[in-house]
Amino acid sequence: MSRERIEVRGVKIYPFKSPEELIGFVEVQKGILVAINAEKILHATEQTRGIINRNIGYCDGVGAVMALKKKGCAEVVKIPGCELWLKIVEAWYRKGKSFYLVGSRPEVIEAAVGKLMNDYPGVVIAGYRDGYIKSAEEKEALLNDIAEKRPDVVFVAMGSPKQELLMEEMQQVHPAVYQGLGGSFDVYTGNVERAPQWWVKHNLEWAYRLLRQPSRIGRQIHLVRFWLLVKLGRI
Repeated sequence: MSRERIEVRGVKIYPFKSPEELIGFVEVQKGILVAINAEKILHATEQTRGIINRNIGYCDGVGAVMALKKKGCAEVVKIPGCELWLKIVEAWYRKGKSFYLVGSRPEVIEAAVGKLMNDYPGVVIAGYRDGYIKSAEEKEALLNDIAEKRPDVVFVAMGSPKQELLMEEMQQVHPAVYQGLGGSFDVYTGNVERAPQWWVKHNLEWAYRLLRQPSRIGRQIHLVRFWLLVKLGRI
């Protein structure tokens, strides 16, 4: 990959200036898109750091954006993964590119596929399945299906690092654009409510989630700690 990456605590991140720049990059340079936030940087293990650095890490959280701006990337922006995958569909479905979806519960993936076909008439869905892969035989069947159908884009919503490890196996049998989505299918189908636009626009989505789910306080403390480390120049 020719674009220069910025290293933050051993995690290498691409400083994309817009979703469109990222989409243009991966249209040429196929690979696995990995969303990066403060928590992933702070708690990176040898395994997760390796996954990110082998692939295409982008800023999905305000903490990652702060760290890159501190390192001189003034124009880097936050690109929420739950928005990015739909921007990819929007940009490419009229070109006839095909999409494959993996993840979530059976009823959610069914609803997500149905909504995509309604929202993007003519979209090519090469295949899909839920995220409950219970045996080596099921995984092998999935990999064989990916290799046979050769989709242009594969979205995998299973949580990190499980989804990234699976995508790396998929990439071995069929090079394409892959993106890990976490719980994005639930958000898209309305099963999980995302923060209102005002909170998203002001980079306060984390605060909204904390207000709705006070039990998240332990995770959000990591963002405060990360912010302090950035301000002190220790990130």
